Amino acid sequence: MNKDVITAIEQIVSRDEIYKNELMSRHTTFRTGGPASLFIRPNCLDELRSVIKLLKRAEVDYFILGNGSNLLVSDKGYDGVVISLGKFADIRIEDETRIIAQAGAMNSAIAMTARDNELTGFEFAAGIPGTIGGAMIMNAGAYGGEMKDITRQVTVLTPDGDTIKLDNNVMKFGYRTSALKGKNFVILSAALELQKGNKEEIAAAMQELALKRKEKQPLEYPSAGSTFKRPEGYFAGKLIEDAGLKGFGVGDAAVSEKHCGFVINKGKATSYDIYETIRRVQDIVYEKSGVKLEPEVIMLGEF
Repeated sequence: MNKDVITAIEQIVSRDEIYKNELMSRHTTFRTGGPASLFIRPNCLDELRSVIKLLKRAEVDYFILGNGSNLLVSDKGYDGVVISLGKFADIRIEDETRIIAQAGAMNSAIAMTARDNELTGFEFAAGIPGTIGGAMIMNAGAYGGEMKDITRQVTVLTPDGDTIKLDNNVMKFGYRTSALKGKNFVILSAALELQKGNKEEIAAAMQELALKRKEKQPLEYPSAGSTFKRPEGYFAGKLIEDAGLKGFGVGDAAVSEKHCGFVINKGKATSYDIYETIRRVQDIVYEKSGVKLEPEVIMLGEF
């Protein structure tokens, strides 16, 4: 990393929020990943805007990190700047039925805020292990609900430092995608339109979904949730199971025996183990069924 860039960042972000060669295994739900050249936590929008503009001018790669719950970082690390939005986690109620959540707010925290304010419509996302920023980019969904159903507007920061608002129709939500996927925009917040409901009923629905997740998903192991997108007309987990891959893995990574749609870290897996497991599952499923599985997990760094 260019020393001049580091010095310039130190003029923007407090030094106790700047980490050199920070292991990304500390910041991903897979619990794997080598060091990022620089890891920073901006404290406010002005700091975030200044850092983004600086990195663009210096032509330095950067990655925006939420909860790291859909991310596989190379064992070799990432030769760039990881910008954590951990300080951007405020949640507030507006106009009785609207929740404004900053990008770093956890979906679980938003669900509890909705419940406590008797707002229904977000129960499906209570167990999605990530932030609302990541959920917007991939149109996260579960149990029949998707972000596109409740999102009114998304506020983003452009690479030039401008703040713009994107309405639901501009977001172009699709299956595990949106207009922001692959773009250099930074999500700042999302406005969610919910409905008035009954607190007890909302809590009961959240508990029921939590029990379903615990029963069907390997929550006892580090993972990134569903590893593969659902192919049109199929279910990834069934294709993997039908291919005889339940429990299959490389090193300490494996296809979960509880739910074949999950690749898990049994304890000491490396990112390479996980990557190779994903790649080989893709090859074998394609060979046996003719269906090409597409990873839902983001790969960062060199594999």
